[in-house]
Amino acid sequence: MEFTIRNLYQEDFEQWLALWEGYNEFYGRGGDKMLDPLISRTTWTRFFDVYEPVHALVAETNGRLIGLSHFLYHRSTITVEPSCYLQDLFVSQEYRGSGVARKLIEAVYNVAKENGCSRVYWQTQETNHTARRLYDKLAERSGFIVYRKLL
Repeated sequence: MEFTIRNLYQEDFEQWLALWEGYNEFYGRGGDKMLDPLISRTTWTRFFDVYEPVHALVAETNGRLIGLSHFLYHRSTITVEPSCYLQDLFVSQEYRGSGVARKLIEAVYNVAKENGCSRVYWQTQETNHTARRLYDKLAERSGFIVYRKLL
């Protein structure tokens, strides 16, 4: 299967939104737990604001978006260079296992390196075994456990 990894364009909104909603559904943020539409609209706007550190790449085949990656740059207390956090990665169900996720991650690696980052990192659920098989090939597990407190 042939596909292209590219930057997100303004005219991609409807297709991006469908992927974004699929991603959120996958992580249990659908139905009654659906994200406030303001969050989705704000996220979309940030991709096109040059003052925001939030970026997006998409995978496309035959004019159809089939995957997305959202990432952001931030400072770190342990490096001089910025770090890149790969926050969201999603591939449409029918295209999983076809190399799209790998290419999206590798594209984030390339863009982050071009922008002076010294590392790319991400997190996933422990139960996401299929994705973890790929992640184990592309990066090393940090051994850190994530804690959070919603405010």
